[in-house]
Amino acid sequence: MLDRLNRALERVEEDPGAPPDAAAMARDALTSEHHLRRLFSALAGMSLSEYARRRRLTLAGAEVLHGDDPLLDVAVRYGYGSAEAFARAFRSMHGVGPGEARRTGAVLASQPRMTFRLTVEGSTTVRYRIVEKEAFRLVGPRARVPLVHRGPNPDIVAFTKGLGRAVLEEVRRLSDQEPRGVLSVSVHLGSSREEGTELDYYQAAATTAPAPSGMEVLEVPAGTWVVFPYSGPSADFPEPLQRLWSDAFGHWFPSHPSYRTVEGPSILRVEYGEDCANAEAELWLPVERAD
Repeated sequence: MLDRLNRALERVEEDPGAPPDAAAMARDALTSEHHLRRLFSALAGMSLSEYARRRRLTLAGAEVLHGDDPLLDVAVRYGYGSAEAFARAFRSMHGVGPGEARRTGAVLASQPRMTFRLTVEGSTTVRYRIVEKEAFRLVGPRARVPLVHRGPNPDIVAFTKGLGRAVLEEVRRLSDQEPRGVLSVSVHLGSSREEGTELDYYQAAATTAPAPSGMEVLEVPAGTWVVFPYSGPSADFPEPLQRLWSDAFGHWFPSHPSYRTVEGPSILRVEYGEDCANAEAELWLPVERAD
C-alpha cells in the first residue's frame, strides 16, 4: 500500500503547474478520492491541495532566484494566470515578493517532497472495534466553524463554552444509544480539506428522541463504523485525543487496506471520571469495505 501511495504523490511532481488530480492519484493508490484526501491530511497536517501549492512555490522559488526567465514566464509555468496572482501566492509562502527575492537573493521557504514510509514500532498497539449500526440521528446545537489541522480550534472552544452547562445537560439526557453521552461531531467538510475550510460542528446526542427547541438534527444512515478507544489520564488532553486520529490514519488504515473512510460525521465521545483526572474516549469514523 505504501508503494501505491508514493506513486500517487509522484503525480504532484510530474506537473507542478497543475492542480493535483486527486481522482487519478486515488486510482494509483487503489482507494477512493475521499479516503486519499483524508488519509493525507491526517498524516501530513495539511491538505493535499496545500501540499501541491507549497511544492509548486518551492520549485518556482528556485527558478526565481537562480533562473533568467522573466517572472511572468515563471508564473505561467507554475499555473498562475497573472504576475499579480503569482506575487500574492509567492509572498504568502516566502514572505517576500518574487521581484524583491530575485534582486536581493532573499532567503526563501521550502516544502520538501513527502514520502510515506513504514516505521516498525513494536510498542504501538492500536485498539479498535468494528460496529455495524442502524440508521440513527444526532441531535444538538450546531455551529459553522473553520477547520484547524493542528492544535486547539478556538471557534469550537468558544462555541462549546458559550452553550452553558444547562444546554449540555439537556443534550446528555437525550442520549439513548451508542455512542453515548455528549458527542463532538464534525461533518459537511469540503473535499479539499484545506485549512480554514468551514465544517458543521455539533455538540450532540445519538438519540431516538425529537429535537428540543433550538437544537438541530443530523440524520445518519445505516453503515459500518471503526471505533478507536482511549482510557487513561486526562491531564495531557488534548494530546491523547489527537493521538487517536494519528493512530487511526498513521497505523490502522495502512494496516487494514480493506477498509476506507466514507462521507459522514466524525464523532468523538469523551467521558471524565468523578475527579476529572481520568477519562474514557472513543473516536468513531464511518467506513466501508474496499472492493
